[in-house]
Amino acid sequence: MAAIMGSRVLGLVRDAVLNMVFGASHILDAFWTAFRIPNLLRDLLAEGALSVSFTTTFSKKMEKEGKAEAFLLANRMLTSMSVLLVLVCALGIAFSEGIVVHTIGRGFDPDKQRLTIELTRILFPFIIFVSLAAVYMGLLNSLGSFGLPASASTVFNFTSILSGLGFGYLYDPHLGPMAIYGFAWGTVLGGAAQLIIQMPKAAGFGLRLRPRFDWKHPDLIKVYQLALPAVAGVAAVQINVVVNATWASYMGEGAVTYFSNAFRLMQLPIGLFGVAIGTVVLPSVSRSAAQENMHHFRLRVVEGLKLALFMTVPASLGLFFMAEPLVGVIYEHGRFSHEDTVATAGLLQAFTLGLAGYACIKVLAPTFYALDMPKVPVMISIRAIFLNLLFTFVFIRGFGMGLVALPLSISLVAVINIFQLTFALSRKLGSITTGTDFVGFLFKMILLTICFAGFMAALHFGIGNRLSGLGSLLVYIAAAVPLACVFYFYLAYRLGFDEVDHLVAAVRRRVGKKPDKQD
Repeated sequence: MAAIMGSRVLGLVRDAVLNMVFGASHILDAFWTAFRIPNLLRDLLAEGALSVSFTTTFSKKMEKEGKAEAFLLANRMLTSMSVLLVLVCALGIAFSEGIVVHTIGRGFDPDKQRLTIELTRILFPFIIFVSLAAVYMGLLNSLGSFGLPASASTVFNFTSILSGLGFGYLYDPHLGPMAIYGFAWGTVLGGAAQLIIQMPKAAGFGLRLRPRFDWKHPDLIKVYQLALPAVAGVAAVQINVVVNATWASYMGEGAVTYFSNAFRLMQLPIGLFGVAIGTVVLPSVSRSAAQENMHHFRLRVVEGLKLALFMTVPASLGLFFMAEPLVGVIYEHGRFSHEDTVATAGLLQAFTLGLAGYACIKVLAPTFYALDMPKVPVMISIRAIFLNLLFTFVFIRGFGMGLVALPLSISLVAVINIFQLTFALSRKLGSITTGTDFVGFLFKMILLTICFAGFMAALHFGIGNRLSGLGSLLVYIAAAVPLACVFYFYLAYRLGFDEVDHLVAAVRRRVGKKPDKQD
């Protein structure tokens, strides 16, 4: 988790630098829009479909046939992906104009569209590096190495910040509008670093890169059979983000930047808890499915859900009540104004309403691939995309909500998805709460949530709402966050949550653990 936390924090630093240099302007709107498609594919592949399908198949191959056969699968996957990704990149560059003008940037004026097209062409090769990095991440996770793959995103952010500033200076020593091209090239270089840093570790486990053009090998076909429908199965939120960002392109200068900044802050707890828990749960449930041990399978899923809820519910309440101070401290520098802070904070509050649901999706969706049931999340995601379109249209046209309608519809759809995924899994396994204390956990969680919401509201209206200025806000956040954590975990302990004991034990093991040779 520490590695993932570091990655997300550095991601915020990267975004803060961009906002400080360019502000919520047409330049940054164009950059985020150009990065939308490559970033969508990164989220689907690095934290979604490809990683899930490859990890599932690789784990089962290791379990049944050993490491040598699993490494042959890895080489087949890397070879086929390299060829396909180069083709996708070439097509993306060739058709960038159509992609921008007719989809993601259709609400922009011609000059803004032109800049977006140029940046899109620079950023498309990013897909190649992060997609291959996703294969390495799945391989290393299956071999029990989680720290380095999680740290690879940290390397991406660190490299993209430094190289972006360096290249930006070369384009414009005053870091004016032309510097955005330097940041685009820095992002591509960061993606390459994310791949390269994982390669020696995989070689240390015994992987020897050999081109394998076995396009029709059953194992490779199985990975793609799982991955292709899995794209739809885990893509609902990301596709909805792209659709709603397209709506934002019609809502004036800065709207896309507000939306992107708020979404990034919402992803911080998701990346820390949802993705981390899902990454650890997937290999475990894959092994249980391969051994046909459904009782163990059910227990691991419920444990993942409980931990995701236990960690993300307070995070969502914290972000909701501290939205404006957090946005101000992180982004309100340089050319990013207080008005930009207020607009971004409102969107962040709407995003937090679906945060727990989005984190639980990261736990539930991969279980269907472990059970060889990828069509279930596919159908749920397709419905989710249409629901998002419906909600967005109703909120904007019917209720006149404006920009806040976009994150609100995404949050609502994420919550609905959880109920659909849970119902579908229960039809396969029977009630997932059978033999667990999940129902009791939910009752205690509701009580804990009400108490913590009251505590955060008291902090906000009693102190936080009256402060202004960077120094005051920094002191408030520095005091309020640890105080809120102490209150939450103390109350959870008094209510008898097992998760508190599990987290304390995990921290003690981590502190007293000698460095792991595999991580």
